[in-house]
This record gives sequence, structure tokens and C-alpha cells, in this order.
Amino acid sequence: MKQLTATAPPSVQAASTLWLVAVGAGVFETLLAVTGGNLSPGALITGVGIRLVVFATAIFLALRLRVGKNWARVSLAVLLGCLGTLSLVIGPIKELMAGETVGQIVATMGPWFAGSRALHLTAVLGAMLLMFQPRANEYFRRS
Repeated sequence: MKQLTATAPPSVQAASTLWLVAVGAGVFETLLAVTGGNLSPGALITGVGIRLVVFATAIFLALRLRVGKNWARVSLAVLLGCLGTLSLVIGPIKELMAGETVGQIVATMGPWFAGSRALHLTAVLGAMLLMFQPRANEYFRRS
């Protein structure tokens, strides 16, 4: 197995940290949904179970990213950067298309959830940008 001798550049370290921030925001959003939602026990167990798998996968990939695994970078970009972001914004986009205002959507979400979702999206977008900076690209080519 090839050993990586170079330390991850700051952009990769920051991207890895931002993925972990996104996971933290997702956990917080899940806790808010569980404590304030009107979900059936089955829907609750299914939803939390799926989220736990996603969170564990994201943590694993973020840690592999930091040590130079390009497959982790690609997986994060496709699975969480693209598909995950789509899952975060599809509901609000549908509501906007149905005529809701941003203020109405935020009011419905509640300030804690809306703030966490904004942090979540910002962390994901920041991580995506940082993972593909020139020094990051060089780091992944060497590993």
C-alpha cells in the first residue's frame, strides 16, 4: 500500500473540516425534526436510519479525503455535493415555484432549522470549492 508522505494542503484540510461541519448541521437538523415533527414511528425510524448511514459515510469520506484518497473526493462531490445538495434545496425550490416567498419558507422552517440549513449548504459549497483548488488537485495526483 502506498504511503502518503505529504501533509494535506490547507484547502484539503479545510474542505475536510467543512464536510464535518455539514454533518454536524445535518445532525442538528435531524434532532430538530425529530423533536418538533409529527412523524409516525415508522417514518421516524426510517428517516433517522437513512440519515445515520449518510452521516457515517460522510465522516468516513471526509477523513479519507484528508489523507489524499481521490475516490473519496469524487464520492463526496457526486453523492453529497451534487445529490445531497439537491435533496437540501428541492423542497424550498418547489415552494418558491408554488408562489411562497423566501420569508414564508424560513418562517415555516423556523429560525433554528433555517439557520442550520444555511450553514449546512454553505459548508457543502465551500468544501466543494476547496476540494478542487489547484493545490488540492496536485495533492490528489501525488497520492
